[in-house]
Amino acid sequence: MKSLRILALVHDHLVPPDDTTGIDVLEAEWKMEYDVVETLREMGHEVRVLGLHDELGAIRPTAGHFKPHIVFNLMEAFAGVTTFDQNVVSYLELLRLPYTGCNPRGLILARDKALSKKLLAYHRIPVPEFTVVRRGRRAVLPKRLRFPLIVKSLFFEASAGISQASVVENEDQLARRVQFIHDSLGTAAIVERFIDGRELYVGVVGNTRLSVFPVWEMSFAGVQDNRWRIATERLKWSTKYQKRHGIMTAAATLPPDVLSQIQRIATRTYRSLDLSGYARIDLRFDEERGRAYVLEANPNPNLAFGEDFAESAEMSGLSYERLLDRLIGFGRRWEPERT
Repeated sequence: MKSLRILALVHDHLVPPDDTTGIDVLEAEWKMEYDVVETLREMGHEVRVLGLHDELGAIRPTAGHFKPHIVFNLMEAFAGVTTFDQNVVSYLELLRLPYTGCNPRGLILARDKALSKKLLAYHRIPVPEFTVVRRGRRAVLPKRLRFPLIVKSLFFEASAGISQASVVENEDQLARRVQFIHDSLGTAAIVERFIDGRELYVGVVGNTRLSVFPVWEMSFAGVQDNRWRIATERLKWSTKYQKRHGIMTAAATLPPDVLSQIQRIATRTYRSLDLSGYARIDLRFDEERGRAYVLEANPNPNLAFGEDFAESAEMSGLSYERLLDRLIGFGRRWEPERT
């Protein structure tokens, strides 16, 4: 690809420093932003980084002066609100600026875990049974739901608010955990059947024609037998915790027909939610039933070098540089529907 002018949109507190001397980049919270920006520059692109929090006004004059060929969107929220990320890309579309990652419609459908599960169920894609508890309400379980259950934020991703206490086995635990989600994260809670199985991730890229990466698995081999095998917030983001407990991710070892089935479910999920650009589909595989359940779809997942998405892309033959190149290509070709 020829040299491009690329405007990288990042959260203002995640703007990577120009000089990383003496800094452990692997532990930095801006590692993904650093990896993407520095790799793009090493590829010969001219990259300008713009940090945002709650004001979109800086995008227009910056774009007008810089005239980017594409915006590399690394925003996962706006003004601290996860579901506002779709407004950022909506604004880019209004400015007629091409961008990487998912379109506004796909973001809306995927961010609401209840809405996405309803759509997937309509398309006969297996999902756990669930109910939603709005803020100010108490949990009233439908008859189809049986303990153990897992309680999460309806909107937050990246394992936000998930701990061992998220899996509940009785009414008292359920009430406490729902209240915790309401109070600490300020969102409604989704309560779903806990699938005791293997934790799988599948990367999918593309707009119309899709490519699917190898099925990836999180291993809980080092987790104590008396603890739930779930990707808690601490487990997911603390490399020290992962090393201490032997937590690792790698290509899943399952029969070829099962792997193919899971990849098909991932691509069907991607299409059913009108996703574009790139996404990671999170599933649980119940070996006893021989069935995979979609937990959620994550548009614009973590793009850091060495993380699951990039590693699975590498196994499929896409180096980190080629992965970023592909995402730019998808972004430049994306055309929102106009009626």
